[in-house]
Amino acid sequence: MSRLPKSSLASRQAAVPFILVTVLFDVLGFGLIIPVLPALVGQFAQDPASQSYWYGLLSAVYGLMQFVCAPLLGALSDRFGRRPVILISVFGLGLDFLLLAFAPSLTVILLARVIGGATAANFSVANAYIADVTSGEERARSFGLIGAAFGVGFILGPVIGGFLAVVDLRLPFFFASGLAALNWCYGYFVLPESLPAERRSRFKLANANPFAALRGLARLQGVGGLVGVYAFSMLAQFVLYTVWVLYGTFRFGWGPEENGASLFMAGVVSAVVQGGLLGMLLRRWGEMKAMQIGFCSAIVAYICYGLAQQSWVMYCIIFGNFLAAISAPAIQGLISKAVDPKEQGVMMGALTSINSVTMIVAPLIGAPMLAEVSNLPKSDWRIGSVFFVCAGLQAIAWLLALRLSGRKEFKAA
Repeated sequence: MSRLPKSSLASRQAAVPFILVTVLFDVLGFGLIIPVLPALVGQFAQDPASQSYWYGLLSAVYGLMQFVCAPLLGALSDRFGRRPVILISVFGLGLDFLLLAFAPSLTVILLARVIGGATAANFSVANAYIADVTSGEERARSFGLIGAAFGVGFILGPVIGGFLAVVDLRLPFFFASGLAALNWCYGYFVLPESLPAERRSRFKLANANPFAALRGLARLQGVGGLVGVYAFSMLAQFVLYTVWVLYGTFRFGWGPEENGASLFMAGVVSAVVQGGLLGMLLRRWGEMKAMQIGFCSAIVAYICYGLAQQSWVMYCIIFGNFLAAISAPAIQGLISKAVDPKEQGVMMGALTSINSVTMIVAPLIGAPMLAEVSNLPKSDWRIGSVFFVCAGLQAIAWLLALRLSGRKEFKAA
């Protein structure tokens, strides 16, 4: 293989921190509104049950748009480059936040979520960007750095959002829109292109079909079984994400500040593990074993979340569940190694489509369950039933991973 010129190599290495900053700004804006959006929905809902159902609908629509648009953005980035697709997506996110800031009704909030879901699919392009500029051996660690950027975004975003919401419930949305504008300027003037013209592929409509993208991923040699592992694990996580803020409100009386603080803790743990410990743990355990250990940690944590009677216990569980943060980059690393470099955009789009399917299904599981128990006494164990379902979904992923670990292609992974 021919070596890149030193100037080109330096440029490609410098692109990694550039894309991490872009992802950080995106997640920061997203994190700002997480502890606040349920409260905004509550302003127009009649009761807690209605609030849960509406929030579940908004989350499902958001996931549906990601499912439809993720492979499209991935395929377009394979054809035209990563940079223009990222810029267009960041602009759309800013529009989403601005609509939420001015939303006079649930209908407008729904429209904003449609736009936001379509443009938030750019994370598949960010993953493809990282795949462009890293070797196969370093990709799992690089995906971990993106996970760390997510973690930092969740460290700062929810705390800032909760603080701003004390001043005015709409203020976090204006702030998030401003961040998106700043992110667009950063991308326009600083972010370099990662995919040279000679490595670009022709746009194929089949690659923009979300179902075709999923079928193509499942057909990859030695990867099909990992798709099921990834799907069940992500479904458990997205059920948790869907109900976390409302659950804290219903069971512990949390407001935006308290919800922001809990998400702050989750972000700290994720950033420390994926940004600092991930490389060491992958070298020690390998990707397959690391993934399984993360799953076991998550199963125990979900059960404990459902049984917790005091709010401080939730913080202890978040901290104790730090090993769960290694599972997602480990799975992504295993899958990425099996994919041709020219198809990284399509493959990452397909993974994001799996996330989007789970984002559609998760609210349909979590929101109705939470609505049914929203009026029960806070000490009733049934309020935590949604987390027991999460534990069951994660257990399925773990059992599937155990079956795969016996295969020769994964024994050294």
